[in-house]
Amino acid sequence: MTDLSATVGAVWKQESARIVAGLLRLVHDVGLAEELAQDALVAALEQWPASGIPDNPGAWLTTTAKRRAVDHIRRSRTQDRLAPDLARLPEPTEDDVLRLMFTSCHPVLPTEARLALTLRVVAGLSPAEIARAFLVGEQVIAHRIAGAKRTLAEANVAYEPSAQLSSVLEVVYLIFNEGYAATSGADLIRADLCLEALRLGRMLAVLAPGEAEVHGLVALMEIQQSRSAARTGPSGEPIPLHEQNRGRWDQLLIRRGFAAMLRAREAGGPTGPYVLQAAIAVCHTAEETDWVRISTLYQALERLLPTPVVRLNRAVAVAFAYGPRAGLDLLDELRADPQMAAYHLLPGVRGDLLIRLGRPIEARRELERAATLARNTAERDFLLRRAAALDVPEEHGRLLGPAVAEFLAPLRPATARAYGQTLNRITHLAGDRTPLAGLTAARLAEIFTLSWPDVAPRTWNRHVAAIRSFAGWSGEPSLAADLQPRPVPAGIADRSPPPETDAPPALRERVLWILLRESAAKAGAVLALNVEDLDLDDRSARGATIVWRSGTAGLLPELIAGRTRGPLFLSDRRPGPGRPPAPADLCPETGRRRLSYERAAYLCKRATGHTLGRLRQA
Repeated sequence: MTDLSATVGAVWKQESARIVAGLLRLVHDVGLAEELAQDALVAALEQWPASGIPDNPGAWLTTTAKRRAVDHIRRSRTQDRLAPDLARLPEPTEDDVLRLMFTSCHPVLPTEARLALTLRVVAGLSPAEIARAFLVGEQVIAHRIAGAKRTLAEANVAYEPSAQLSSVLEVVYLIFNEGYAATSGADLIRADLCLEALRLGRMLAVLAPGEAEVHGLVALMEIQQSRSAARTGPSGEPIPLHEQNRGRWDQLLIRRGFAAMLRAREAGGPTGPYVLQAAIAVCHTAEETDWVRISTLYQALERLLPTPVVRLNRAVAVAFAYGPRAGLDLLDELRADPQMAAYHLLPGVRGDLLIRLGRPIEARRELERAATLARNTAERDFLLRRAAALDVPEEHGRLLGPAVAEFLAPLRPATARAYGQTLNRITHLAGDRTPLAGLTAARLAEIFTLSWPDVAPRTWNRHVAAIRSFAGWSGEPSLAADLQPRPVPAGIADRSPPPETDAPPALRERVLWILLRESAAKAGAVLALNVEDLDLDDRSARGATIVWRSGTAGLLPELIAGRTRGPLFLSDRRPGPGRPPAPADLCPETGRRRLSYERAAYLCKRATGHTLGRLRQA
C-alpha cells in the first residue's frame, strides 16, 4: 500500500496542473476545478489497490476528473443544455496549463495568496507541505488558498498573458528566493521550494518559449541553485559567495543556466530585470569575478527596478569594485528608507564594510544589530559569531537594551506594557547593545519616524511620551529633543465612546470603535481578526501588529464569550442557504458570518455620524 501511495503521489505531482487546467476550461472556477481533480485522486486511491495501476495513470485521472465535471454540470439546472457537448471536449493542452498558471498568479490576489495557490494547483503540493515550507500553520495556508479561490471567482478575472506574465515570474521567483535564503526557521536553504520553483520555471519556459524574461529567470535560478552545496558549512552556517569552494558548484546546472541565457538572447526584445540578474549570476561563474562589470549591471538593474534591495546589492558590488568606502556611502543613503528599517542585511553588510575599513567597534554593533533583526536561526548565529570574533573591548557605559529593561521593570504592568511597545521597537531597530552615549537625538528621531510614519496624532504622541519618560529617567533628556508632539485635529480629541443616538451602541460596535481608536489599525485589518489571533495578556494580535489599551482589553472577554476560534466580529444573523460564506468567514460555534466592512461602516455612520476611517484617526 505504501508503494501504491507513493506512486499515486508522484503521478499527482506530475499531472495535477494539467488536469486542473483542463477542468478550469470546463467549469471556469479554480476552486471547483481543483475539487473535481481531488475527487479523481480519491477515486484512484480507492480503485487502484483492487484493479491495479493503469498503463497511463495520468489519462485515467484526467478522464475520471472530466466525468466528475460532466456530472457536476448536469446537476446544474442553468447549464444542463451544455452537458451533451462536454464529453466531446478535447483533452487538456499545454495552453490550458499556461492559463492555469496565469490565473493562479493573477495580480488581483495578494502576494501570499498567489504563492499558496500556485503551489497548490500548479505544483500539486498539499496545504501541509506548503505550510511546512513557509513555517506557518496549515490552517493559515488553507485560509489563503480558500480566499484566493473566492477572490478569483468573484472578480471573474480575464486571461491577459501580456499583462500577467510579470506576476507569474514574480511568484516563481519569490518561491525560489524563499527556498534559497529562508526568511525564518533553523535552515538557511529549503531545497524543496528551490526545486519546485525550478520545475515551474522550466515548465513555463516550455509553454512560453518566445519570452526572454522567462528564460532569464530560469537561467538565474539554475545558476543560483548550482551553488547550493557550497553555500553552507558543516553546521549549516552560511558561507559568503566570495569564500565558497567553487569546486562544489554543480557544473550541469551552470551549463543549463548558460543554455537558458542563449534562449533569452534568441527570443530578443528589450533586456528585462530577470535577464540582467541572470547576467550578474553568469559573471560570478568566471574564475575571477569582474566586480566592475557587476556594479555596472546593477546600475542598469536599478534603473529598471529602483528598489532598496537592488541598491543594497549594488552597494556590495561597488564596495568590491571601488573599495569599502564607496560602498558604505551608498549604504548610508538607505538608512532613511522605511522598507529597510528592519531588514537585517543592511546592518549586516555595513558591519562587513566597517571591518574592511578598520572600524571594528562600529562593525560589532552593526553585526549584533543585524543578528537581532534576523529571523533565520542560521543567519543569526553566523552574525553573532562574526561579531564575537572581532577583537574589540567590551562596551563601557549603559547600553540601550539593558537600560530599557531596567526602566520597565518597576513600572505597573499596564504602564510597562504600553511603554514597552514603544521602547522595545526602538531597541529592536537601533540594536540592544547600542551605547546610550552614542545614540544621538537625530538617529533616534530617524528610527522613530521609520517605525511609525503614518500613525494618528494621538498614537504618535503616546510614543513620544514614552521616549521622553525613558530619556528623562536615563539622564539623557536630549535624546528626545528632536521628537515633537503632533496637534490632534479639532473634533476628534474626545476619547469617550461614540455618541449615543436613541440607544447606546451594542457591545460589538463599542469594541470595534474603541479598538480602532486605540490601535490606529486599518478597519479592514481589524474586521479580519479571528479569535485565535488574539493575545489577551499582551493586548495584541497577529504578532503585535495590532495593539490596544485598557478600553478594548476590558470589553474583549465579554465580546468573545468563551469562543475559541472563528471571526472576532460577527454579523447579527446566520447566512442563508443561497449565499454561504467561505469557511474562514463563518464562526463554527455560532454559525454566524464575519461582520462585513460595508455593514460596519453603515452602523458606524448611523450611530456616530463618522466614517470608520475618521473614527480610526481619533
